[in-house]
Amino acid sequence: MATETPLPCTEKIGSFYTIGEAADILEVSIPTIRMYEREGLIIPHRKNSRHRRFLAADIERIRCMRSMINKEKVSIAGIRHMLSLIPCWKVKNCPSDARAKCPAFTSTEKPCWMLSGKSWECRSADCRLCPVYTDIANCASLKQTIASLIASSEPLPISLSVALNQNLSTL
Repeated sequence: MATETPLPCTEKIGSFYTIGEAADILEVSIPTIRMYEREGLIIPHRKNSRHRRFLAADIERIRCMRSMINKEKVSIAGIRHMLSLIPCWKVKNCPSDARAKCPAFTSTEKPCWMLSGKSWECRSADCRLCPVYTDIANCASLKQTIASLIASSEPLPISLSVALNQNLSTL
C-alpha cells in the first residue's frame, strides 16, 4: 500500500491546489475527487471559470473519507449518512420554529449542505464557511464535533440520537 503523499512544504496558509494537484497529492484520479463532490462529501472552492480549487483542509477531508472507505469499509452512502447526523441547527443556534420547517432537522440521507428546501438564511449562506462543514476537516475533528454535540444539553430527535450512537463506532 502506498504511503500518503505529504502536502508540499512550501504551502502557504490559504493556498489553493488545482484538482490535478489534489489528485496527485492524494494519489487518486481526478474523477474520484469529482465523485466525492457529487456525493456531497466535499465542497471545493470554485473560481469564476468554475475550476475547482482545494485547500489543505479539503485534502485532509478527502484523506479522512478515503480512510473510512478503504480501512474502515464504510460506504460513501454511510459517510453521507454520518455527515447528515451532524445537528446543524445546534451549531447555528436555529430557533425552534425554524427547525420544524428545516429538512436538515428530520433528514438523515444527506448532509445539510446538500439538502433543498432550506430556509432563506441557509440557502444564501456559503456552506464552505459554515462551522457545520469547516469543523469536520478530518476524522478526529468529525468525531469530536459529533461527540460534543451529543453531550450538549439540548436533546436530539430520537431518530438522530439512535443513528449517531450506531455510527460513532465506525469513525
